[in-house]
Amino acid sequence: MTLLLVALLLGPSEPTVELTPAPEISSQQAQEKAKDVKDPDDKTSEEKKPPTPPHTGIVALLDGLRRDFAHIPTKQNLYVALGGGALALAARPFDQDFNVHLRSHYTLVNDVYAPAKYYGNTPEQIALSLGTYAYGRIFDQPKVSHLGMDLLRAQAITEALVEPIKLATRRARPDGSNDLSFPSGHAAITFAGATVLERHLGWKKAALAYVIAAYVASSRLHDNRHYLSDVIFGAAVGTIAGRSVTEHGKDKWELMASGLPGGGVIGMTREWK
Repeated sequence: MTLLLVALLLGPSEPTVELTPAPEISSQQAQEKAKDVKDPDDKTSEEKKPPTPPHTGIVALLDGLRRDFAHIPTKQNLYVALGGGALALAARPFDQDFNVHLRSHYTLVNDVYAPAKYYGNTPEQIALSLGTYAYGRIFDQPKVSHLGMDLLRAQAITEALVEPIKLATRRARPDGSNDLSFPSGHAAITFAGATVLERHLGWKKAALAYVIAAYVASSRLHDNRHYLSDVIFGAAVGTIAGRSVTEHGKDKWELMASGLPGGGVIGMTREWK
């Protein structure tokens, strides 16, 4: 409408403006063009995933394990340790009574929890990780072998952290079987694996791994093998181990404390960049 009014005011002697219609784009060309325009969220998701190393052989695995120990003492891992320790300390007054509410004499509940003790065992976890690593190596899939390599390294770091703490604290188990209760190794090793999967595959694909880790941790309470504070700190130790072997992540942890009437609260938040 504006162009028409301008043309009438200027008169017929003035040059007119011709608008050339845009060339038509076929549906195939439109699809190809859409592929070239990447979703920013997809790009961010790709950036969070660990870069596949050029080598995933035994030498690379052992060399990576050596460097993993240097990645443990970081500020972010310190926040996880402090947060897990604070939550375990807060749960300690409830340790003696909490397991009583979870123990069940129903056969169905006992059957549901029965596999957890095996899934959380170190040999089973190593077997699953070795299978992933071997599959990637045999079929020349570096991303798969890299995942298996990180899972194996996370389990080694977990054991290196858990066992000294157990020997130092010498806490008796609730069933009285021994004095290696704190922290829970089953909770630690399953949360370490879940953390590695989440860092490699993203939250959506690793959600099931965290559900299984929580299932294993709760089974230790149901079986009266650990206290609530044991599994809480075990989960924190496993998270630290998983993060230490996947230091390529973009996430950030922050620890916050605030006072309340008659006490206080400590919270931990996680931010993805």
